Amino acid sequence: MSFEQTYPRRKTRPCRIGSVTMGSDHPVVVQSMITEETRNVDACVEQIIGLHRAGSEIVRVTTPSLGEAQCLEEITSKVKEQYGVVPMTADVHHQGTAIAVEAAKYVDEIRVNPGLFVFKRHGTRSEEIGQGDKADLRGRETEEIDTLRAELAYDPAEWSEELGAIEESFVPVIEACLRHDRAMRVGVNHGSLSERILVTYGDTPAGMVESALEYLRLCEKHGFFNLNISAKASRVPVMIAANRLMAEKMDAEGMNYPLHLGVTEAGDGQYARVKSTAGIATLLMEGIGDTIRVSLAEDPVNEIPVCYEILQACGLRKTQVEYIACPSCGRTKFNLPIVLREVREATKHLVGLDIAVMGCIVNGPGEMADADYGYVGAAGGKITLYRKREVVKNGIPQEQGVAELVALLKEDGMWVEPSESTSTLQPLKVV
Repeated sequence: MSFEQTYPRRKTRPCRIGSVTMGSDHPVVVQSMITEETRNVDACVEQIIGLHRAGSEIVRVTTPSLGEAQCLEEITSKVKEQYGVVPMTADVHHQGTAIAVEAAKYVDEIRVNPGLFVFKRHGTRSEEIGQGDKADLRGRETEEIDTLRAELAYDPAEWSEELGAIEESFVPVIEACLRHDRAMRVGVNHGSLSERILVTYGDTPAGMVESALEYLRLCEKHGFFNLNISAKASRVPVMIAANRLMAEKMDAEGMNYPLHLGVTEAGDGQYARVKSTAGIATLLMEGIGDTIRVSLAEDPVNEIPVCYEILQACGLRKTQVEYIACPSCGRTKFNLPIVLREVREATKHLVGLDIAVMGCIVNGPGEMADADYGYVGAAGGKITLYRKREVVKNGIPQEQGVAELVALLKEDGMWVEPSESTSTLQPLKVV
């Protein structure tokens, strides 16, 4: 049974970010974020181009102040002049109405963080007892938190007042996105929920979801629908729970916006890659997710291969040859790691193929049944070649095995020279 039959993707309305569209039946989109300071225009331009060349289909740029927002005009102009069009997102955080309105003139998407793009509570009980900030709440025992939460609770009038203040600050951003035909990502982070949400819902996925929904409702109220949402956390279980709940709550409210997946602040090295994969792949395999980022504390170019390998492993995009290889055991008839490397070096440019390299005939033919071609060890230092389940040629001396595989690919019309091969970023159609 195919991936699509077992795990249907959640149906969403398309969200267009410049030349890229996510959601619906479009391929899952890969994105990343530059690390250069936005005022360092030439360095930003170089990194944006490098990320796009590496396969980042959307590139995000931090925009913490009005000065950085104004730099986006020169950045986008130079990227287009030196390279071409790259879909870009401006990352807007603290009290960012003017920043977002300015950035919308130049980039394809505005990202706002509801936890920081907020009306600040003043002159309330929280200031009187000095316990209003979220760090204090997070550091206390459960009973004490419950007591504080009761003391800090927002009454209906206060709640309505803050929502009204948010709307007043947010509407100009919506209008700017409508005016310039931009997209918006409502991006919630577990670590930056507003005081009101934290006091009411606690440090929970439910709070993350409600924080996003408030902004989505405002967008819909004012006729803006070119949206996508993210609910990120540095802990995988929280990230998974938040996105599952986000999909469920949107369905309940008749919303179907695309979801951007990522484990934020994952760190670096192998564990960061495993951690990101655990969160992102789990949701993708449930049909949730339309765009992803693997957040590494490394050169952002390193994020891109991880993204594409996650998508390939989940059956969502085909960006490289799929190699099926046994782990080797005492039955293996050749040095499997060496042979696998030789096969890969000869065929890695043939994107779209599945090639199996198996050590023996005991489990090999069965395990590689879905592969397009098989390279299987046999007794006496020989190799057997398969086309799917069919034995094409046997008794091949091991030293001639790779050459014979290439000859078979040429005979079947599957071979192209490496310089003639197509892009490695080829989407699989997902239905």
